[in-house]
Formats: sequence, C-alpha cells, structure tokens
Amino acid sequence: MIQKLIFFLILGIDVTILFFQIDNLSISSAETYILYEENSYLSSLFNFLLSTFGSNDYTLRIPIILIHLISTLLFYEISKKYVTTTRNRLWLLLLYVMLPGTLSAAIVLSHAFLILFGLMLFIYLDQRFPAKYTNPLLLIYAFIDGGFAYLLLGILIYNIFVKDYKNIVFTLILLAISAYMYKLQIYGVPSGHFLDTIAVYSAIFTPIVFVYLVYALYRKYLADKIDKVWYVATSALIFSLLLSFRQRLDIEYFAPYLMIALPLAAQTFIHSYRVRLKMFRKRYQTIFILSFLFLFVNTLIVLFNKPLYHFIDNPKKHFFYNMYVAKELAKELESMKINCVDTDYKMQQRLQFYGIEKCNHFILEEIPLKGDIDSDVTISYKMKPAYKASVTKVNTK
Repeated sequence: MIQKLIFFLILGIDVTILFFQIDNLSISSAETYILYEENSYLSSLFNFLLSTFGSNDYTLRIPIILIHLISTLLFYEISKKYVTTTRNRLWLLLLYVMLPGTLSAAIVLSHAFLILFGLMLFIYLDQRFPAKYTNPLLLIYAFIDGGFAYLLLGILIYNIFVKDYKNIVFTLILLAISAYMYKLQIYGVPSGHFLDTIAVYSAIFTPIVFVYLVYALYRKYLADKIDKVWYVATSALIFSLLLSFRQRLDIEYFAPYLMIALPLAAQTFIHSYRVRLKMFRKRYQTIFILSFLFLFVNTLIVLFNKPLYHFIDNPKKHFFYNMYVAKELAKELESMKINCVDTDYKMQQRLQFYGIEKCNHFILEEIPLKGDIDSDVTISYKMKPAYKASVTKVNTK
C-alpha cells in the first residue's frame, strides 16, 4: 500500500510542478519555429489544438504534460522486466522524472517528447506482443517524424544480428522511406563537435548518470546480455557520436534513445551491488547518493531558476532566457494599447503567439541593458532588468 502511495505521490508532484511552471514560461523561438515554419505532423497537431482551444500557454503545454505522464507510466511498466522489486522501480522512476532532459521534454514543445513517447509505446508493446503487432507501429513512425529513423536503424541492426531476414527487408525499406522523406543527411568535414555532444548529453542526464549509462551498455555487451532495447539505445548513441565528428547535432532527436536504456543501467547497478559483500558496497552507495543529490540540486535550479538572475552579469546567459520575456513583453505592449509592432524576426514570431501581430505602425527595438538610453519597455526578474526596448510610433500618413 505504501509503495502505491509513493508511486502516485511521485507522479502527482511531478505533474503539479509542471502545471505551475506553465505561467512562468514564455514560448521560445524554437517552439515558434515548429509552429509557424515546420511542415510536420507535430506542427499540424499543435496548430490544430491552438486554433481550436485558443493560442495560449495552457493549450500549448498541457498536452505535452499529459503525454509526459503517459510516457512515465509506460516507462515504469517497461522497467518491470529489468528491475524486479517495486522499491527499486520507484527509485528508478524518481530518477527518470528528475532528469533535466525529462523535465525539458515534459513541458517544452519539441520533437523530443514525441520521440520519447513513441519509443516508450513501442517498447511496451514489443514486450507484450509479437512483431506482427508492432511492425504496423514502425510503419506509422516512418512517416510521422524523422527522429524515429534511429529507432528503425536500431531495429534493423537487431534483425541483422538475430538473422530475422523477413523483418530485415521490412525495416530497411522503412528506414529508406524515412531518410528520404525527412532528408536525413551526413555532411561536413571533421569539425570537432564530439566534445560538444558529450557535454550536451551530460547536461541532459547529468554527468554521473550519463557516464554510468554508457558503462552499463558496455557491460551488457561484455556479458552478452543484450536485447532489442540495448540495440536501439546503443546504435543511436554510437551513431550520434560518429556523426558529431562531422556535424553539429540536434541532440533532442537522440537523447530519448538513451532514456529508454535507464532500466538496463538500473539492472546492471542493482546486480553489481547485490553480488558484493556489504563491506564492498560503499562505492555503489556513494554513486547512488551523489547521483540523487546532484539530481535534486539540479532539479531545484531548473524549476526555480529566476533567482539566478541576481548572480548573472549578462541576463542573456541565463540558461532559460529563451523561455522568458516574450509573454511579459506582450502584456506590456497591450497595456500601452499596442497590438502590433515591427521588430526582429524571432521576437516577432514569439509575440505573434500572444496576439501581437506584425505591422508598420510601431517599431519595437531592443536596446542594451547597460547604457544611458531610455527605454519604453523594461522586463525585469527579481528586480533585475532582463530586457529593454524602445517603441517608436511611425507616422504612416
């Protein structure tokens, strides 16, 4: 009974915190790109929702939070195959919801949350039904988003190793279709993005968790205890690292593939811990405590990040800066009876989401935070200015 209570408590607190974050965030330029410029199923879906229920933050973010909740439930069910005790599964669930990458995918409009949900659904169904039921899902994935190409790649490699010739042909055709539709390309010359990719992975998972994930995948390989999840996660990781030698990657397409490997890492950790005598378990206890301590501090910083403006000389270097300003700026303009402006392209799109259209009657121009230029609009966080702009009325007569 107490374990069920903890389970629902973790989910309840997670979703509640995410809902409270909606009012604190503005739409980012990356999100407006998906909404207004991308020609994708994700864009079509959210444009339909916004046109039906209104263009606001709740319409944008509540569906993402709900899909995150479903993904989390699927993750917990998937983990039952690898982690036998409920207590350990609850620790794994807590780790999952606290990861920076999970928090981001749980509230920000990106391809990551769609890919993560798709992966969880596929693995959950694959554990319970034969391929004839999951192959139609792969067919849908091939057309719905280019990020699923790496799932198809992992399944193809798996089929090759298990010599499933029928499904080799099937997944190869789907991979070719996906690569052609979404123009997946390998380009560039050796340009040193490898360390950048490692750094982003470390930020998404935290350094300790990322290093142990890679170690666990390697251990699984040495022990010859590899399954379909291992092939999918490992192929995506290796492919992303190889590509990073030649081109800058959008890690949101690859990070979900490592998240599905968390149960494998937990299984490795628990096994390594249990086979040792109590006197030799301290190293694992230290890793466990440090991981959760680091995650807890990191989660607090991510969720309650506005006080950081006090300590940052340049507010634009705040890691969440791109998720701020636009909503408050739109409200300031509305209070000035201004419902349309001409400004820089990215801010123009963000203001459009909040009902401030493009026109040539008013020019909104950002000005430096430091200087003697008077501003008509100032957006501040924790009493520290984060954005200043001048508004000029243009006489069109």
